[in-house]
This record gives sequence, structure tokens and C-alpha cells, in this order.
Amino acid sequence: MGNILYTIAVILIIIWAISFLGGYYTGGIIHILIVIAIISIVLGVIRRAS
Repeated sequence: MGNILYTIAVILIIIWAISFLGGYYTGGIIHILIVIAIISIVLGVIRRAS
């Protein structure tokens, strides 16, 4: 399960970086993607620690 969270987080970060650095206007969606990615990483760290 933790491996899937990291995979999803990496995919979301890549999508966020492409839309953020590419100059495409996507509104608040790029920020939502990075927040979801960070939450996925934090959940993976918490689950691995316990």
C-alpha cells in the first residue's frame, strides 16, 4: 500500500511541475495536486513508522 502512495505522489508532483513550469493556466488545480501529493507522502511515512 505504501508503494502505491509514493507512486501516486510522484505522478501528481510530475503533473504539477509540468503545469506549473509549462505556463499553462490551470487555476487552483495545480496547488490541489501538490497538496494531495504531500498528503500521500506524509501518510506513507506515518504508516511505515507505526
